[in-house]
Amino acid sequence: MHCTFCDLIHGAAEVSICHEDSDAIAFMDIQPVNNGHVLVVPRAHYESLLDVPQELGLHLFRVTMRLTGAIRQVTGCEDFNIVVNSGTAAGQDEPHYHVHIIPRREGDGFDIPLPFNGSEMPDRTVLDAYAARIISALRDPMRVDASTGSVDGEEDGYGERVVTVPLFNESSSKKPVRPPQPVPTERRPGQWRVQEGAHGELLYEPFSDSGT
Repeated sequence: MHCTFCDLIHGAAEVSICHEDSDAIAFMDIQPVNNGHVLVVPRAHYESLLDVPQELGLHLFRVTMRLTGAIRQVTGCEDFNIVVNSGTAAGQDEPHYHVHIIPRREGDGFDIPLPFNGSEMPDRTVLDAYAARIISALRDPMRVDASTGSVDGEEDGYGERVVTVPLFNESSSKKPVRPPQPVPTERRPGQWRVQEGAHGELLYEPFSDSGT
């Protein structure tokens, strides 16, 4: 798919730049909600929010925060919308991730109506269930399939992934109980010093003939 923003970044069309660095570029929106409407864009092509590397996403937000202060000073606007449309269902009109900085004025006619009037307030158990699933996904990013919302291919989003966990001896000092390690062959008592390594492995060191 042709990307207009990549053309702009590579100098193939006119653009009014207000910030640029090695990873990001910011320029004026050609159909602004209000004067001072800016787009913050990664130089590298990433289509959606879920494609953007975390460090780059953090950098783009730092640029956004810095520009918002400058736009406030230039436009006199105290109110802003910071908007990301990720995916066609969310209204993304360019296949290149970008952040809108939109200065707002009373009566400008633009609106992002939240809370959404078309939604009924769900039961608290539903909210708690989604909160628990999000916490689980944060702890184990492989547990939930980001593209479908399902867990390990389960269509309804519920399932379990089998993982290997260490076993603990409750009477001990909570160290994992590991399977017995193979004993090296042809080692006579008194010839080897056995120590536990940093990762729980057994290390064998030979004694010298002098016993040191």
